[in-house]
Amino acid sequence: MNLSVDEDEHSLEMTLPYVAKIMEEYKNNFRIVPVMVGSLTPEKEIKYGTIFSPYLADPSNLFVISSDFCHWGNRFRYTYYDASKGNIHQSIQYLDKIGMDIVESLNPVAFIDYLKQYGNTICGRHPIGILLNAAKNLPDNEWKRLSLRFLKYAQSNQCMSHHDSSVSYASASLISQ
Repeated sequence: MNLSVDEDEHSLEMTLPYVAKIMEEYKNNFRIVPVMVGSLTPEKEIKYGTIFSPYLADPSNLFVISSDFCHWGNRFRYTYYDASKGNIHQSIQYLDKIGMDIVESLNPVAFIDYLKQYGNTICGRHPIGILLNAAKNLPDNEWKRLSLRFLKYAQSNQCMSHHDSSVSYASASLISQ
């Protein structure tokens, strides 16, 4: 990774303090293996999903995927707005909810189709795609036991006009039941 990419990248430095806090009582009993994911083709998401699938199947592993959801506004060069959904912030929430529902379905092809259709600016779309493909590559009896649910959703700003901007945040949990 070159210096400018390293200086712009912030997902790991934002995630590690949360992981450290949550895992505090186990601090000497685990290792962190950070994996930085850049821009990938769907074929590469499938390839890396296949590689990570056995690790996802191992209950001693914890995966943390860091991503914002919609980056909306002129400064992000993304202003999708469906007025039938209400105010801009409601349209953004509706758009994100479609994506979150697809992620919960663990369907990597549907997620790619969603991104193509709406162009939603989900910065962690490729790590999410890898996770979905890792899940898809599990044996059916293991895949059927997976449950991904979004736990919290928020927006940095309730956009009311095209002069506003906002970033959406969502947290989810993937467990095997």
